[in-house]
Amino acid sequence: MKYRLIFITTLVLLFAALMSLSPMSSAQEFGSNWTAQYYNNTSFSGSPDITTIDQAINFTWGTSSPIPGFINADNFSVRWTGTHTFSDGVYTFTAGRDDAIRVFVDGVLVIDAFGTGPYQTFTANVTLTAGSHTVVVEYVEYTGDAAVLVQWQLSGGTTPDATAGPTATPTATALPPIPAGAITATVIRAAVLNVRDAPSTGGNVVDRVFRGQTYQVVGRNEDATWFLIQMADKQGWVWYYYVFINGNEFTPPVVSANTTILPAGLTDTGVLAQSRATVRLREFPTVNSRQIGRVTWGGFVPVLARSSNGVWWQVLWKNTVGWVYSPFFEIVQGDYFDIPIVDVTP
Repeated sequence: MKYRLIFITTLVLLFAALMSLSPMSSAQEFGSNWTAQYYNNTSFSGSPDITTIDQAINFTWGTSSPIPGFINADNFSVRWTGTHTFSDGVYTFTAGRDDAIRVFVDGVLVIDAFGTGPYQTFTANVTLTAGSHTVVVEYVEYTGDAAVLVQWQLSGGTTPDATAGPTATPTATALPPIPAGAITATVIRAAVLNVRDAPSTGGNVVDRVFRGQTYQVVGRNEDATWFLIQMADKQGWVWYYYVFINGNEFTPPVVSANTTILPAGLTDTGVLAQSRATVRLREFPTVNSRQIGRVTWGGFVPVLARSSNGVWWQVLWKNTVGWVYSPFFEIVQGDYFDIPIVDVTP
């Protein structure tokens, strides 16, 4: 009886000690669905040699190539872009690198470790509001061993919801009708799935759908990794991994990413570009023109027109038409020569 009492007392004390720990407060988040652009140079110049989706930035390549057959073992760079959901709070971002790394949150440089040398880690505290925030990581490998790590931890406030929203059952709002025989997508691998205005994790979140809900598929990107679904009052893009397609996923037509961005009255050139920096949106194609907006790092813009020398592009950003300096953008869909030339004089 005496030993039983000691055993029970020990279990109670152990349980109390475990309950006093907060595993969620020490949990490290790596994000997911990073759009990774790999370059065979150290300046991120030109078009990426290969673009992939990485589920975490946590690699130790050593002296090997990160992607054999596509990327060199030395003198390469990678830019990761991801939009992740956070709760209110202060987050400690940690970046490890060999050789160089920069981390941006919503276009703001928070970690700048672009020197060279052996593997080191760097941290920065960032205060974030609840909602989606864009994280961009730039990494450069020169010679020798290659390794990179990016993660964050809530250090004040509430814990971020890894499922990006409520985990409850769908709302009582009726789902849109689905025509007979239509290809559909059913959410199966997420409690809550973000719906975006472009076929990329860098696209803006326009809505969310819930596990078990089914929607008509009205389009896809070329390689059928993103599907355009029809909701009650809008269309939006979802990533293939999280949905079940009830037929041949290549049956839906390939549609322009601009379908969900362009309002009525604007002509779709089929060209979509993504910003490589935070860029001023100007009223006319000149640096002396009035600034009318700011395109955030990683933002997607439909390209409507270009100047005769190609230096300025007319784009749509947050329902505002303006001009941007083109070297800060990369075309991710369409052909440059499909952009009509329009010369505008202030």
